[in-house]
Amino acid sequence: MIEKSQVIKTVNKEVLYHLGIILDGNRRWAKSKNLPAIIGHNEGKKRVKEVCRWCKAKGIKIITLYAFSTENWERSLKEVKFLIKLIEMSIREDMKEIHREGYKIKIIGEKDKLPKSFQKVIKEAEELTKDNKGGILNLAISYGGRLDIVQAVKKIIKKGISPDDVTEKMIDKNLWTADVPHPNLIIRTSGEQRLSGFLTWQSAYSELYFSKKLWPDFTEKDLDKALKEYAQRQRRFGK
Repeated sequence: MIEKSQVIKTVNKEVLYHLGIILDGNRRWAKSKNLPAIIGHNEGKKRVKEVCRWCKAKGIKIITLYAFSTENWERSLKEVKFLIKLIEMSIREDMKEIHREGYKIKIIGEKDKLPKSFQKVIKEAEELTKDNKGGILNLAISYGGRLDIVQAVKKIIKKGISPDDVTEKMIDKNLWTADVPHPNLIIRTSGEQRLSGFLTWQSAYSELYFSKKLWPDFTEKDLDKALKEYAQRQRRFGK
């Protein structure tokens, strides 16, 4: 096990500052136990709170969780309604605890596509935690990496900026994750080995780790295993 409060570094001594996680496998977990999909999503919710505590103890300052993608809207209406309500309730119920932990809550994605009640909860959570310095919890909801880039380009066009003046730094500053360092490491659970639109621009030089564990079964030992492998990698960035 990695010691608590130990900031994870690679062999090149780079600090693991930002961890992204694709929360995958809730439905398969439920199916494997002959349970409804909603039970799997409920179990996955419990794991989110735990992983935030684990990351804080290990000195990881920024966590970005892929909670609901733009493609997830294509699921059955019943499941979509349940998922959206579950995430909304989770933020409402947990925002004060997250605030006490010192995290700044930030929602990245199509907020306008969410129900009005959800948008109200998001405003409350972001306002409550806006001055916190202990870390950042990004929740990617109705998020897609390509859409993130498209909306950044639209912002730049609206500002009347000349094409000759557009730079990578400018695009970066107009993404939903503006002013946040790119993820050092991205973990995906469930055995799938793709990013599925998660932080498409920001993940260009992220280390990737694919766990076979379904998200509800993901433990602190599994997180430690991923962090240990990350610490052994050499980060050259093409140099």
